Amino acid sequence: MDGTADGGQDGRRTETGGSGEAAGVRHFWERLGIPGLVDVHTHFMPERVLRKVWEYFDTNGPLIGGLEWPITYRKAESERAALLREFGVRAFTSMLYPHKPRMAAWLNDWAADFARRTPDCLHTATLFPEPGVETYVREAVEAGARVFKAHVQVGDYDPADELLRPAWGLLAEAGIPVVIHCGSGPAPGKHTGPEPVARVLARHPRLRLVVAHLGMPEYEEFLDLAERYDQVRLDTTMAFTDFTEGFMPFPRHALPRCAALGDRILLGSDFPNIPYPYLHQLRALERLGLGEEWLRAVCHDNAAQLFALRSA
Repeated sequence: MDGTADGGQDGRRTETGGSGEAAGVRHFWERLGIPGLVDVHTHFMPERVLRKVWEYFDTNGPLIGGLEWPITYRKAESERAALLREFGVRAFTSMLYPHKPRMAAWLNDWAADFARRTPDCLHTATLFPEPGVETYVREAVEAGARVFKAHVQVGDYDPADELLRPAWGLLAEAGIPVVIHCGSGPAPGKHTGPEPVARVLARHPRLRLVVAHLGMPEYEEFLDLAERYDQVRLDTTMAFTDFTEGFMPFPRHALPRCAALGDRILLGSDFPNIPYPYLHQLRALERLGLGEEWLRAVCHDNAAQLFALRSA
């Protein structure tokens, strides 16, 4: 199935954000017999922060590999949340992250408020290697955070930094998943790649890390870690799409490993910061040919179990 037929980056027949796209998304999951989608990688953050993120994408800057990256869903916060509901996303996240010290705690305050006024958002928090990180991580956990976000590339820090060690231990003990952007895509950072994450897991083997973007482009190395540590998961964010396959393709010989880890792969999209329609991510997963049982698990059941979501 080519990009034009499924609403991919090369064809815009599907009206992004319109009723036609929503109908297509709903048809996708209704055919699978699941009660909707659970998307573990969506971005909501303070509007002035998100605007700066979008401005950076508009520059085709080095952190996005110098790529042309139009934001498909450049909408107000309420419109974005309403659109996910129209798609039938029954639970989503507010992935947010600091790029410097003394930023994470106030982002967590914002995210706690967002979760209170957005009941279908999984209360999200973040962290940074700095004095006091264990304190504000504990406060976020006690306030009900259900998932954390760590962005090694943007934060430009070593996830195995000693300052983070007590926070990782706390999160491992609490069993709270951490979606971590640690692969070297779309552009490498000083501390990206599997080796720093392997050091974290050697210390905290029960830590529920969710490797964002399937670890692109070090896909196979992060699959190695998932096979070695039974609490490691991966999300599908942008993987297998026409856009990503154009510059960091997934090695097709590794698809059987994705099939074998079907109970630990979770749907992620990067909504709203994607350069193609939301439906294209779903079609990209479908065209892998790994079967409906795999799609049901990835698009709903695995995350529903991880986050103990009530039956719809």
